[in-house]
Amino acid sequence: MSEMSTTRKAALWVGVVFLLGAALGGVIGYSYEHHLVSAASTPLPEPVRRAQRVEQLTQLLNLTSAQSQQVDAILLQKHGEAKALHDQTDAQFEQIRQKGRDQLRAVLTPEQKPKFEEFLKSLDQQRKRNSSK
Repeated sequence: MSEMSTTRKAALWVGVVFLLGAALGGVIGYSYEHHLVSAASTPLPEPVRRAQRVEQLTQLLNLTSAQSQQVDAILLQKHGEAKALHDQTDAQFEQIRQKGRDQLRAVLTPEQKPKFEEFLKSLDQQRKRNSSK
């Protein structure tokens, strides 16, 4: 009976070690993958993205050095134009948003206005969180 008990204990220890190893492996694997995904989702700065695009086009199209420089200059200029347009439209959206909020405030009672302002504060915080992602 003592031998059977020792065999069971040994089997139990093997099972426990196996389960702990599997759990530890899963945790390490998840952590590693999570780190890779979060690192990959971090946006690169514009100059780095542009340099990668120029290099990609240089390789794909076999561009000369002069052509690569011209492509880089064109991409830089177009990025500036697109950013200016984006900033302009953001400002226009903000004006529309504020005008709508002012119109809503005009129809609210004094008792309703604090609740509305709290609602707007929450909405703005949510928008800020979503835009930073």
